[in-house]
Amino acid sequence: MPTAVVFDLDDTLAVPDRDRETVLAEAVERADAPAIAREEYLAAHGRNLTRESREPIFADLLADSDADPEAVAAAYRERTAETIGPVPGAETMVETLRDRYRVGLLTNGPVRAQREKLATLGWEGRFDAAFVTGELEAGKPDPRAFEAILAALGVAPGEAVYVGDDPETDVTGAVGAGMDAVHVHERGETPDSRAVAGVIRDRIAEDLPRILADLE
Repeated sequence: MPTAVVFDLDDTLAVPDRDRETVLAEAVERADAPAIAREEYLAAHGRNLTRESREPIFADLLADSDADPEAVAAAYRERTAETIGPVPGAETMVETLRDRYRVGLLTNGPVRAQREKLATLGWEGRFDAAFVTGELEAGKPDPRAFEAILAALGVAPGEAVYVGDDPETDVTGAVGAGMDAVHVHERGETPDSRAVAGVIRDRIAEDLPRILADLE
C-alpha cells in the first residue's frame, strides 16, 4: 500500500511550450555559439548528472570552440525557464495528493537549472521533499538517488510509487530501488511493461489519483 508518491519533473509534471531541440538551438544562437545536436547534448548531460550547473556540459560540447560555456549555460537556463509550464492540472493534483500521501520530487540535472525551473513554476514549497541529482552523489537510475528521496520522505521503497516518463532513468531506476513505477507516456504509446501502470501525460491529473488508489 503506497504512502508516498515521488515525481520526475521534466516531461512528467512540466513541459516546454516548444520542442527541446528548438529551445537548445535558440539558446545556442542567443549565446553566439556553434550549433549543438540534441543527441550530443543528451549524451553530455548524462555524463554530468551531479553538477552545480550546465557549464561542464557545454564545456564538454564546446571543447573545440571559442564559445563561452558559461554564457551558453546561462542562455539555455534562461530559455528553458521562459518556455516551461505545468502539464494540465498538475498543481492541483499535487496539492490534493498531499492530503493522502507524502509527495516528493526527484529530478535529474544540474542544481541551478532545475531549481530555477521550480522557482519559475512557483513550486519551491509544493513538495514534502524535492531533490535535484546535482545535489546528490548519484543521478537516476542509480539506486542512491531514489534512496535519498525515500529517506527524506521517511518511507520504505515498498511504500512509495515513482511517477516518471523515461523508461531507463525513471522506470528502471525506481524498480531497481524496490519501488513501484508508473510510466508517464504520450498518447498512442505503450507503457513500459515493468511499470505497474501507465498514464498519458495530458491526463495525469485525472488518472493518476485513481491509479494510486487501485494500488492500495
